[in-house]
Amino acid sequence: MGIFDRRKAEQLIRVQEEISEKTGVPCMLDIAGENPVALIIYIEFVSEVTNAPFLINGPEMSVRTSAARYAAESGLKDRAIYTSINYTIGDKEIEAIKETWLKAAIVQSFNPKNPRPEGMMSMLRELLDSASKAGIEKPLILTSILDVPSIGFGAQGISLAKEEWGMPTGTALIGVVGQWSKVEELGQYAKKMCRAGASAFVQAIGADFIIYGSVAKVREIFPVCTMIDAVVAYNARNSGISPLTKNHPLYKIF
Repeated sequence: MGIFDRRKAEQLIRVQEEISEKTGVPCMLDIAGENPVALIIYIEFVSEVTNAPFLINGPEMSVRTSAARYAAESGLKDRAIYTSINYTIGDKEIEAIKETWLKAAIVQSFNPKNPRPEGMMSMLRELLDSASKAGIEKPLILTSILDVPSIGFGAQGISLAKEEWGMPTGTALIGVVGQWSKVEELGQYAKKMCRAGASAFVQAIGADFIIYGSVAKVREIFPVCTMIDAVVAYNARNSGISPLTKNHPLYKIF
């Protein structure tokens, strides 16, 4: 319970930080645990190794809220992101989140009755209200993607959500590409290239963040995201809109 290779985990975190610094693409960590004890051990480890923001991710309400309380009591609430507020939320979880005093949370758009973009928007209207009741001041909207063909649904959801609320919006799509076994028939590197291509696609649509799965994939994902960030910023600069910081891919890689 909570046993892992600390040396290897720290190495992976350091690699992500190094590439983040080199490219100007910000990073965070998704910390997932099957039970409260394990998740708290992971959070404690990550908080000692890095100053990056982190997601508190667990399969059940009791796991998430217990770890969130630990983070708040340990002085980590400004770095912690509750993951996630989703269609299963009820009054008990809303109250438990409120008691942690966390201010940021992933708000997941998945609608089991209608996974299409219009269903996502309907679900988000309900869940953003729940997030507000839970004391969340910094919601991060996550559009849902169930398989490779529905990446288009997730991308359209990003556009619709940003148009309606103007909040940071992203998605998690690398996992569905990883489950796409038939793509391996197209060549040794086909899956890696499709992961990068899918990331570039949603980023060009307007994704503010991408949850890309294992940190071990950082070298596959960050280069393409860096390029897209720089291209978008260069085009925006032509319209008189410039990055607010020099620590941006536009200035880091060109």
